[in-house]
Amino acid sequence: QVQLVESGGGVVQPGGSLRLSCAASGFAFSTYQMSWYRQAPGKEREMVALISTTGDIANYANSVKGRFTISRDNAKNMVYLWMNSSNAEDTGVYYCKGLGGLLEDYWGQGTQVTVSL
Repeated sequence: QVQLVESGGGVVQPGGSLRLSCAASGFAFSTYQMSWYRQAPGKEREMVALISTTGDIANYANSVKGRFTISRDNAKNMVYLWMNSSNAEDTGVYYCKGLGGLLEDYWGQGTQVTVSL
């Protein structure tokens, strides 16, 4: 059974930091590119960051470039999103997604992040 379980969400003050984690199981994790998406209230879901299978290449949305860092640990089947210098526009539900290429994509259930005083 495929599972992607996000954790680490919560309330963070503007300018603060948060680390999101995603635990993967039930599929060949090391062969999947992994990504983080977010969906703000009333907006479409957007990709925030993407990391290659080996973790040596990462891409970011312009809105988070220089503030967020995606990483992965293939030995632990984990992917992380480090959020720094948070602002109100970072508020939303954050989802972990496994990109299967020719195979099926997988989504987690999401974790809420709220940037507020």
